Amino acid sequence: MTPAPTFAEVCEKATRLPCSPALLPRLIAVLEKEDSSIDELEAVIRVDTVLASSTLRLANSAYFSAGSSQVENLSEAIMRLGQREVYRLAALSLASRWMTQKIDGYRWEAGDFCRLSLMVAVAAEYLAEQTNRVDSKTAYTAGLVHEVGKLAVAYSCGEFFDAIRTVQTTTGCTWLNAEKEVLGYNNSEVGGELLKRWKFPPSLVALGTYNPPTATAPADVLPLLVHVHAAKYIAVTIGVGVAEDGFLYELNAPLLMEWGFSPNVLEAAIPEVITRASKLLQEKLSHGSLSF
Repeated sequence: MTPAPTFAEVCEKATRLPCSPALLPRLIAVLEKEDSSIDELEAVIRVDTVLASSTLRLANSAYFSAGSSQVENLSEAIMRLGQREVYRLAALSLASRWMTQKIDGYRWEAGDFCRLSLMVAVAAEYLAEQTNRVDSKTAYTAGLVHEVGKLAVAYSCGEFFDAIRTVQTTTGCTWLNAEKEVLGYNNSEVGGELLKRWKFPPSLVALGTYNPPTATAPADVLPLLVHVHAAKYIAVTIGVGVAEDGFLYELNAPLLMEWGFSPNVLEAAIPEVITRASKLLQEKLSHGSLSF
């Protein structure tokens, strides 16, 4: 077998994939301003024609129009949806188009990678709302992008996945450790580097550095790391979009308990998470290719 691509090669190749979510940090910057206006939000959305169309389409959907007249421009669409809903849609649209590349590796079915990422995002957002210890928009974004490195590894290292599977099954280690053994790096590390190159905030870059999170992670990023870790537990429990590596991760249960995320608390969140995800994916919640 030829040597695995280097860490730098995997990251560089991934940045050349079409539809990277590089516009998302600009959107985050606008919404983090206390005095951000509809005009500023519209200016970012307008850069991406597909996103602009999706915003208008969602505003005119049966769920949001509720018998009102059709909106015909972005300003009206943003006013109808509200910044929160626009952000949900924009983050999902920008991230998911990159996530729906047709690449093998983790034995995904069509749309699964994006579907699971959305479930983690919605779960993280909901948990943040309940605890008030993390900004809910940041939690949502973190859930969406927390495993972007998987796509990069699958794109560059497809021929090495049989070896990764063999290491995992023979040693019983986590999938991340099996990747590290075979490749010299894992998808979490790659994801952190990609988020850094795309100029995401340091708190989101930390998702790749501290996976799984431990109590020794920096205090300024630990709350977000814990919420995403808890959200992943919820998403994997629901099972939508879970690939072959889905259950082969290291769960830091003591840390979750320390933060009040007991199994009962997390499982009680499942109905609300499914409801929210269903609003965004509708009939594509459990299967089928996705497009935004």
